[in-house]
Amino acid sequence: MKYISTRGKCSPQTFEEVLLTGLAPDGGLFVPESLPELSCDEIRSYQGLSYPELALKIISPFIGNEIPAGALQVIIEESYSEFDHPDIAPLSRLVGNEWILELYHGPTLAFKDFALQVLGRLLDYVLTKKEQRVVILGATSGDTGSAALEGCRHSDHVDIFILHPYKRVSDVQRKQMTTVPGDNVFNLAIEGNFDDCQRIVKAAFTDQTFLPEHRQLVAVNSINWARILMQIVYYFSAALKLGAPDCQVSFSVPTGNFGDVFAGYLAKRMGLPVDRLVVATNQNDILHRFISANEYSTTNLSKTFSPSMDILVSSNFERYLFDLFDLDAIALSDFMNRFGKETLSVSEQQWQRVKDWFDSASVDDDTTCEIIAEVFKESGKLLDPHTAVGVKAARICKDDQTPIITLATAHPAKFSDAIAAAGLALPELPKHLTDLFEREERYTVMPNEITEITNFIKNNCRP
Repeated sequence: MKYISTRGKCSPQTFEEVLLTGLAPDGGLFVPESLPELSCDEIRSYQGLSYPELALKIISPFIGNEIPAGALQVIIEESYSEFDHPDIAPLSRLVGNEWILELYHGPTLAFKDFALQVLGRLLDYVLTKKEQRVVILGATSGDTGSAALEGCRHSDHVDIFILHPYKRVSDVQRKQMTTVPGDNVFNLAIEGNFDDCQRIVKAAFTDQTFLPEHRQLVAVNSINWARILMQIVYYFSAALKLGAPDCQVSFSVPTGNFGDVFAGYLAKRMGLPVDRLVVATNQNDILHRFISANEYSTTNLSKTFSPSMDILVSSNFERYLFDLFDLDAIALSDFMNRFGKETLSVSEQQWQRVKDWFDSASVDDDTTCEIIAEVFKESGKLLDPHTAVGVKAARICKDDQTPIITLATAHPAKFSDAIAAAGLALPELPKHLTDLFEREERYTVMPNEITEITNFIKNNCRP
């Protein structure tokens, strides 16, 4: 399978090339030239498979023979061996037809582990084969950083630099990043917001001349196609547990960067019987405004109890828009170049296509805390604030016939402020993190200035 750029000025790439590139050289994002289409019989044959077995079935067509099946199987099995639940992504009922998909059983307690545990091992496999060293550069609004460090820090082939917005992540999220040992690990706290971090990362990928000779940047953000690919799997896993392909399900997805919900969109295009995809946002509601009112424009960024969703520029939305514009790279480029300068909209026909696939809702902090308390009273289930946004959006958008699954994206222990504001007792961290606040932190506070960041990277790369 080959991959093309949404901006249309890059030759088709292989999976390995896309893995090691992240952002396309023309500034676009890579997408597959075509998607595998799965019949109902084929999807039905996946029932009863373990999570690693299912993952191998789903992702193999996207990789082809670039990584031998045996090696890919080992990578997947090792990636999920440290998850603390035998189902890897267990499904649990809240009330009635409402379910949550527990995506927080990995080593860093967030859904990012599903992709980044695999991504780290894929990189190690490819870089060992190529005898190549790279620089990993990523931005995090909270969870990507720790998952990336945990997934990639063991590799002798990488130096890792993770940017996070200074004082805009939770204490647990920060500690999970800044206590990771290793002389190839660097945490940079940027005096700005997540969008600033993301902007710096994209600019660095566009001009990599600051790097030492024979080095290149590799992305661990969801601009890296491998991240999206691995997230497709748990949509199939959840739907199969509720009887797919012989019944439909809907999903509510807490999202800021549109990567997680885009994976669900791809699963539906591949043949999974998904009725609705609910885009759940906090007060930073650019995606909700687009879906509900055909208005795509930036506003001021709000700091919320769900910091991983405090995002205005949703990187992966470009991948969806490329589909919406029928793969017209020129139209897509024009649209993206005007973003931030004016209020944008799409044609009435295009907007109808959006509404045929997606619903959306925006949930403020007070309502987030109310739903945390409400769900705990109903079911004894404690939600993190991002998942609470998803559950509230599901309740706003659901119908009475179709089961709706909210993606539970993180463990509630990572967000004590929201739990306390909901009037509930703070949950304990899992056993492997009980000493987290006693561990030594290492991070550098830096100005919101790309030259400062690139100089730091250049001066700290290992020989």
